Amino acid sequence: MTELRIKVGEREMMGVLEEEKAPLTCEAFRKMLPLKSKVIHVRWSGEAVWIPYGEERLGLPYENNTSHPQIGQMLLYIGGVSEMEILLPYGACCFSSCSGQLSGNHFLTITAGKEYLEEMGKKTLWEGAQEIEIDYR
Repeated sequence: MTELRIKVGEREMMGVLEEEKAPLTCEAFRKMLPLKSKVIHVRWSGEAVWIPYGEERLGLPYENNTSHPQIGQMLLYIGGVSEMEILLPYGACCFSSCSGQLSGNHFLTITAGKEYLEEMGKKTLWEGAQEIEIDYR
């Protein structure tokens, strides 16, 4: 089980990669580490933040994919109908774009610090983009 440290703003959380359910996505994500970016608030999906990647593609298939992630279930959308992105829900979420409902690969689950997600989401909504860092523990 691969544990990761997720820092958004001043808050730190821990998560685990869903290696058995999404092995290809986890392997591709490992190559992105350490990840340093910004999260912005979603426009269509409800209570979530996202990291846009535009036209970048990782050549991944769908695996362990869902349109209705639970709080703390991070998704990687492989791109296609909309741009590639990483999505992190902090509340009710139906993963969508202006083109309609999407489905993303659930590859990481927050296991500690999940109580900070709502605060993080609302801060992003009202104050704008927040720094995010994800790396090995």
